[in-house]
Amino acid sequence: MKNIYLICALMLCISFSQVADAASTKVYVWVDESGKVVYSDTPRPGAEEVEVQEKNIISTHVDTSILDIKPKVIEDKFNVEITQPSNKQTIRDNTGSLLVQGRIKPLFKQGHTIQLLLDNKPYNSPQSYAQFRLSNIDRGEHQLKLSLLNEKGKVIASSKQITFYMHRASKISAN
Repeated sequence: MKNIYLICALMLCISFSQVADAASTKVYVWVDESGKVVYSDTPRPGAEEVEVQEKNIISTHVDTSILDIKPKVIEDKFNVEITQPSNKQTIRDNTGSLLVQGRIKPLFKQGHTIQLLLDNKPYNSPQSYAQFRLSNIDRGEHQLKLSLLNEKGKVIASSKQITFYMHRASKISAN
């Protein structure tokens, strides 16, 4: 254990000596064979020493009094909409199947889920994507709505309710 402390102290001394050495380093300038101006800390024949006016000052203290470091409360305002089916659309499917697609802007965070409401009742469980496959939907008029839920299951945004009409062949008549 003593060896580790000794090595750390030695490395610390070496790093401080390099910083002090860097501040006293001389700079040389010359023009190379292709006519380019070259700056270096290594002298060579024909090079001129550049006089450095200011030394770099390293400050260990940073004044943060001018910074606004108060935590800001960012409210996430989500826009939820149903993109398919469209409002007042008639769906013709004898199996009563329907694909519902939604869009949430901006993209919702991990932990958020989406609940589909069919006729104001939850349809299946909330899920992490805005696409739902419905099956065996009865004939007639129905309402759809999407609700975005946070990690605790609280509704944080909802779509407008839309109406669609399921058209299935009747068991009584073939219409």
